[in-house]
Amino acid sequence: MSIIATNFKPFFIVFMKMSVTSKDLGSIGLVLSGVMIMSLIGIQCSNHKAEMTETPTRGNIRIVADESFQPIVDAEIGTFTSLYKYAHITPTYVPEKELIAAFLNDSVKVVVSAWEPTDVQKELLRNTQIIVRTTTVAYDAIALVLNKENKDSLLTYQNVNDIFTGKMSDWKDINPVSKFGKIMMVFDNDKSANIRYFKEIFKLGDQLPPNFYSVKSNAQVVDYVSKNKGAIGMVSVNWICDTHDSTSVSYTDKIKMAAVSQQILSPGSYFLPVQGSIYDKSYPFTRNIYTVSRESFIGLGFGFISWFTSEQGQRIVLKSGLVPATMPIRLIELKK
Repeated sequence: MSIIATNFKPFFIVFMKMSVTSKDLGSIGLVLSGVMIMSLIGIQCSNHKAEMTETPTRGNIRIVADESFQPIVDAEIGTFTSLYKYAHITPTYVPEKELIAAFLNDSVKVVVSAWEPTDVQKELLRNTQIIVRTTTVAYDAIALVLNKENKDSLLTYQNVNDIFTGKMSDWKDINPVSKFGKIMMVFDNDKSANIRYFKEIFKLGDQLPPNFYSVKSNAQVVDYVSKNKGAIGMVSVNWICDTHDSTSVSYTDKIKMAAVSQQILSPGSYFLPVQGSIYDKSYPFTRNIYTVSRESFIGLGFGFISWFTSEQGQRIVLKSGLVPATMPIRLIELKK
């Protein structure tokens, strides 16, 4: 069993104020110069109104987050806005493909996702005078969850590979005495980061085997698996590993997690998607959680991201069952 202990250090953020001065416009005539000056002042006030009314701890913004990360994003926003009463952040939760489209089309300035913009995407935005800032805020894993009655909770990496590539479709292929029949693979959405992750690591195309089914959310994946003995679900661990959250605990009571061997280690070593195994990547299906920003000034989005990576924000990450990305971590292994 592995336990993560933390050794946090104070984290300070300094915000600098900027002042703007106008140049002497000269004088063409008393009336004309007065009109010109008032017009310029009006234009400046209009252009900088948002920047003047929004600060890193004040304002009203919308962010878009991957539905897989709703529990941790809700927790971070809830604490941040309770501390800063003039900060109002409205999250919208969508599948990853919709999130990427919203960000690239300038429908939102800040997103939380497992997606990191490619060099090509960054260059395209840079050509329109947009600088993209990507920050790793946590480390996550995709858990393979099983029905409570399924005793075959140890899967080799090759087992998982064969299921995704269609070479294995029945529980008897894993355990010859199993009576659960057809393996039903369930994921949250056709456009989700969860299924995209497995498509990439197993080099799959868009076509999945016929025993793969999509629902609408991570919560529905848990519900489906709890009612179908032959099902395997794909769920972000932040939905099922927060022992302080009643919803997460209720999901954990319905299903159990499969332990998976690594591709390059002995098939006899299996790892659960818990913090210690996510931190050292012994569990094979880990990933980063990013905040991606295209803000053109130091606004509320910047403040929220700074909070997310601060000591307090990272403590929330730790409590949720994920692994902090910006704070020192010490791994302690306890042997029975």
